[in-house]
Amino acid sequence: MTMTRREFLTVLAVSILSTGCGRDLKDQKIGLALGGGGARGLAHIPMLEVFDELGIRPHRIAGCSIGAVMGCLYASGLSGMQIRQEVKRLSVSKDEDWLDTLFNEDIFSWFDFVEPSMGKGGLIESGTLMQYLLDLINVTDFSQLEIPLTVVATDFWSREQVVFESGELAPAIRASIAVPGLFAPVEYQGKVLVDGGLVNPVPYDLLFDDCDVVVAIDVLGERTPDTDNGPAYFETIFNTFQIMQAAVMQEKMRNRPPDIYIKPDIQDVRVLEFYKADEIYRQSRSGRDRLQNEIRKYRAERAR
Repeated sequence: MTMTRREFLTVLAVSILSTGCGRDLKDQKIGLALGGGGARGLAHIPMLEVFDELGIRPHRIAGCSIGAVMGCLYASGLSGMQIRQEVKRLSVSKDEDWLDTLFNEDIFSWFDFVEPSMGKGGLIESGTLMQYLLDLINVTDFSQLEIPLTVVATDFWSREQVVFESGELAPAIRASIAVPGLFAPVEYQGKVLVDGGLVNPVPYDLLFDDCDVVVAIDVLGERTPDTDNGPAYFETIFNTFQIMQAAVMQEKMRNRPPDIYIKPDIQDVRVLEFYKADEIYRQSRSGRDRLQNEIRKYRAERAR
């Protein structure tokens, strides 16, 4: 039995689509999930630079906590290198004289954004930091972003995930980074919202329905036990959150892992140690290389 030309082309098209032949990763919808981890979230930057170097543009980004911040910056149109340069402006050395830093108009410090917030449920008010980020990207609404962004927060009272994909950016990002005990909770639309990492540390599961390939970056890192001294007050609080987040991630990975999962080997970096940026980048190199290799491997497999 002979086929008509139309029948032959139809069979050929179905064969190509079903095997993935001829479809490069650039042609597919790539979902990128960026997780929480405080200062360790600076490790997202080398990963974003890999996407830039390979010329791959994510179809959608999902993030929580510091991952929401990095995702917002990248989705606004900033490159990984531009974000790295901006972080360099913000970072300060732990050996630096804080008074000189604060009074030098040419130097930005993370502590420029600290506003005491005692009595409001946190030590720090995030409004100044949020305004700085919005001024930097010149974007105030999800609809203005170049790449669609999904931001995750947690409803404090219902203990459920809250997902933002439209509307104002500021309340969504502020809620997502509201680490309990550090940042004050955010009251928005009748809800009290805190850090999204409490319910979804790396929200890659929100990308499956709309993306062909899902890449997840987990920056929770690892800590070396201090055998000489017990954990201090804040260390106890923050590491307790991270224990919970690690448990959530283990269950998620058992249920349905992402197509590409990268966990940079970040050791002994605490939540607020942003001055360790260079050390975080150094520790992220192996993760960066793994991401590059995984993407190339995935490309090769899809081209067969």
